[in-house]
Amino acid sequence: MARFETPMSGMAMMGGNSADALCELGVNYATGRGCAADLVAAHKWLNIAAIRGSERAAELRADVAATLTKMQLAAALRAAREWMTTH
Repeated sequence: MARFETPMSGMAMMGGNSADALCELGVNYATGRGCAADLVAAHKWLNIAAIRGSERAAELRADVAATLTKMQLAAALRAAREWMTTH
């Protein structure tokens, strides 16, 4: 499985890790806006945004999760957990 961290994830740091900035990052990965589309990365960022209180991210996360395989979902959850433990 390929690593899905790209320089675009630096946007999360520039946005002050706000739920809105993280949600927007997830949307960018989901739609391929400004980066290659990556639904695993999209779920990761939407999950983090939802944990931080974004209702919109929670709704979008559910939509993305419905398109992922169990392995992809596990990878996204693991990546979110890893990011949360270091930030």
